[in-house]
Amino acid sequence: MTCTRKSRIVLLSGNSLCHNPRVMKEATALARAGYDVQVLGIWLDSILKARDLRLLQSAPFRFVPVLDCTLRGFGAEVAHVLRRVRRKSSNVLHALTGQESSIQLGFGIERLISCAQDIPADLYIAHSESCLYVAWKLSRCGKRAGVDMEDWFSQDLLPEARRRRPIRLLETLERELLVHGAYASCPSRAMSAALAEAYDCTPPHVVYNAFPWVDRQGIDGLRNDRRDTSIPSICWYSQTLGPGRGLEDLVASIPLLNHDMEIHLRGNPAPGFEDWIRTRVSDHWRNMIFFHPLVTNDRLLSRIAEHDIGFAGELKYCRSRDLTVTNKILHYLLGGLAVVASDTIGQREVASQAPEAVRLYSSGNPQALANILNELFASPELLRRTKGAALTAAQRTFCWEYQEGALLDAVSRGLQKIGPATRRNAE
Repeated sequence: MTCTRKSRIVLLSGNSLCHNPRVMKEATALARAGYDVQVLGIWLDSILKARDLRLLQSAPFRFVPVLDCTLRGFGAEVAHVLRRVRRKSSNVLHALTGQESSIQLGFGIERLISCAQDIPADLYIAHSESCLYVAWKLSRCGKRAGVDMEDWFSQDLLPEARRRRPIRLLETLERELLVHGAYASCPSRAMSAALAEAYDCTPPHVVYNAFPWVDRQGIDGLRNDRRDTSIPSICWYSQTLGPGRGLEDLVASIPLLNHDMEIHLRGNPAPGFEDWIRTRVSDHWRNMIFFHPLVTNDRLLSRIAEHDIGFAGELKYCRSRDLTVTNKILHYLLGGLAVVASDTIGQREVASQAPEAVRLYSSGNPQALANILNELFASPELLRRTKGAALTAAQRTFCWEYQEGALLDAVSRGLQKIGPATRRNAE
């Protein structure tokens, strides 16, 4: 599918590219379809900036860092300190009085708004909670704007974290963009239906967080993680290796297992969490648990593909996590891993479309998890078939080549909608 004219689309990220593969995939797909694509982001960390610069060497779109906090110099450092003080003050005011502010949503909002207003685009799409505010301001100025609900922002995070968030503001911004915006998408059918019910809006288009099937050509075939290939291996990854991500279920299931296996966990460890895991398993199992640092996106699929089982123990502590389909579960399928996942609504959605590849257990029930793992470990043939079914599901349904069409269709429809200024003139 190609566009009939070179429309300009601005994706409002407010983050680094390397930490937002959804933006990277969507920007690339839109640019290759013939759109003029610009991504507005922010650089807060020099390591992430370096990764972004490597990604941008082959990117078919333009990335604009509206705020670069990695710049050296007294003035730049003072400016960033002042931004941090301002945000912290807003959070303190909110805690004391309940007063909410857009400053609480993230850094660089004013820069994002200013830069976006200077770009004459046909469509602006917000991809983060800070950019919800940016898209809303653009819409108020007569621009055609919408939102990709990567998460249900107002319904995200643990209860203690939610108390510090401007929930009412987030709900207002979501409602305005979902009801009156030109574009809306999200990562699962379940979330789409829930958003439509909550805000009485048209269901957002569903674009799964899938990865390109062609990425399998880059699998290096190395064994960098595994130590003993004679026993099965299970893997898990996330940005942060810490509590509240389902690893508690996995650790609690270990004493209930009838077979040895290697357990490989990848992510930036939260303070004390590695020790927490080690103190809850026997010496025998302690030698079979391995911790790995994060790797770049282009190396992650290779490291996933080393293993046999992908663990996705997402918790139901908030509506966003319960309803979403994460990168993780779809990455496991693409890697050809049997998937063992908790029974969140989003993961049940994937399992319903790939029943032979995904096995669900009741979240918080380590015995149910152990039963599934024991069944897979007891039968090499069953494990082989399940891994084969994962590849089939990825190729036929859960790969970016199919999701790309849904994205392009949604954007095409968004570009055809009457913009706010035109709508007011018509009225």
